[in-house]
Amino acid sequence: MTLQQLEYVVAVYRFKHFAKAAEHCDVTQPTLSSMVQKLEDELGVKIFDRKKNPVKPTAVGLEIIEQAWKVLVRARKLKEIVEEDRHSLLGAFNIGVLPTIAPYLIPRFFPQLMNSHPDMDIRITEMQTEDIRKALVHGDIDAGILARVEGLENFDVETLFYEQFFAYVAKDDKLYSNDNIRIADLSGEYLWLLDEGHCFRDQLVKYCHLKAASRSRKAYSLGSIETFMRIVESGKGVTFIPELALQQLNDGQKQLVKPFALPVPTREIVMMTGKSFIRQTLRKLLVDEIRRSVPPEMLKLRHTQQAV
Repeated sequence: MTLQQLEYVVAVYRFKHFAKAAEHCDVTQPTLSSMVQKLEDELGVKIFDRKKNPVKPTAVGLEIIEQAWKVLVRARKLKEIVEEDRHSLLGAFNIGVLPTIAPYLIPRFFPQLMNSHPDMDIRITEMQTEDIRKALVHGDIDAGILARVEGLENFDVETLFYEQFFAYVAKDDKLYSNDNIRIADLSGEYLWLLDEGHCFRDQLVKYCHLKAASRSRKAYSLGSIETFMRIVESGKGVTFIPELALQQLNDGQKQLVKPFALPVPTREIVMMTGKSFIRQTLRKLLVDEIRRSVPPEMLKLRHTQQAV
C-alpha cells in the first residue's frame, strides 16, 4: 500500500471517472486503474463499483476512501511542516477565489508575483463560497479568497481589503441622470442579478431589500457580471459591479457607473485558511502582495461605507 495508490483512489472518488482522475493525477488511465486494482487485491475488497456510471464506491470502499483521505492530509502536513521550517515558498499552493473577485483582483497581483518568485507554484480556481468552505475542510485547497459572510468561525480569516458596490446603469434608464442611487430608486427597475448562491448577489439583496424585486419579472438571474454589463451597455436596466472592476473600464463605460447614496454598501474581502494551516510564510507573502496591489484607500473601511 502506497500514498500514491491512496491518492489515485481519492481522485477516482472525487471525479467519479477513471479517465478524469488519471488526468488530474497526471498519469495514464491504465496506470491509475492498475494501481487501484492492486490496492483492491491487497485489501481483498472492491473499493469501486465499476459497473456504475458514474463510478461509485462500494459501502466498504467509502470507509476506505475516508481513511485514505485522512492519511493523505497527514502526509501533506508532514511536508508542509518541513517547508515552513525552511520558510520555503516551494510546493503547490491551491487557492479558491470567488468568481466576482477573481477577474478584477488576480490580474493586479498574480503576474507580478510570478515574475518576482518564478519557482512558486500557485494554482487558482474560481469557486463559490460554499465550495471554498468544503474544499478547505477536505484539503482540496490551501486557502480561499472570498467576501466575509456569516459562518466562518471555524476558519482563520484575515482581512485583505474593503470593496464598495456600484450601480451600472443603462443610458436609456431613468436612473442614468441620478448623481447617486438610493435603495428606493431600484423599485420597478430591470435588475440584472447573479444566480442565488453568489454572496455578491446575496449581500446586495439583503442590503437593498431586493427580495421582492428578485422574484418579479423585472429581475433576471444569470451567472456573470460581465454578461450583465454588456446588456446594460446595450441600453437596458441596471446591474451592480465591485469597486475593482472600475479600474478595467474605458471612459464610455465609466459614464454608466453610479455610486450608492451614503452609507455605501461595502464588502470585506478576506483570505481564509483552516485552523491547522501551517504555511504561514507563504500566506503572509500572498496577503502582503494583494494589499499592495489595491488602492491604499481600500485597505480600511471608510466612514462613508457600511459593511454588508
